[in-house]
Amino acid sequence: MKKFLLALVAIFAFAGVSNAQFNGPSAVANTPMTIKQALSLQDDSKVVLQGHIINSLGDEKYTFSDGTDQIVVEIDDEDWAGRKVTPENTVEIFGEVDKDTLKPTEIDVDSFTVK
Repeated sequence: MKKFLLALVAIFAFAGVSNAQFNGPSAVANTPMTIKQALSLQDDSKVVLQGHIINSLGDEKYTFSDGTDQIVVEIDDEDWAGRKVTPENTVEIFGEVDKDTLKPTEIDVDSFTVK
């Protein structure tokens, strides 16, 4: 009986370890990356980008540049929270990669800060 209980405890203790799989960058993405790096990630990957919102495309979409490349970002109207941003402002964007076979990759912005 003791052997059975020890075996059972060992199984539960290592169950989480044996099922763990790492398949990409850290889930804690707090360091800004380049647009090029973000484009190489899988759909729904968390990203942090730093750069400038350079123009509005309408329908909550904006062109974002990190100085080396550009990408379309989607910022919901309520996420602006009354903030005014110009192309001269540096912003840090926290969001997710949005890949769709029918359109170019975009970033779905969860939040942003103005630096």
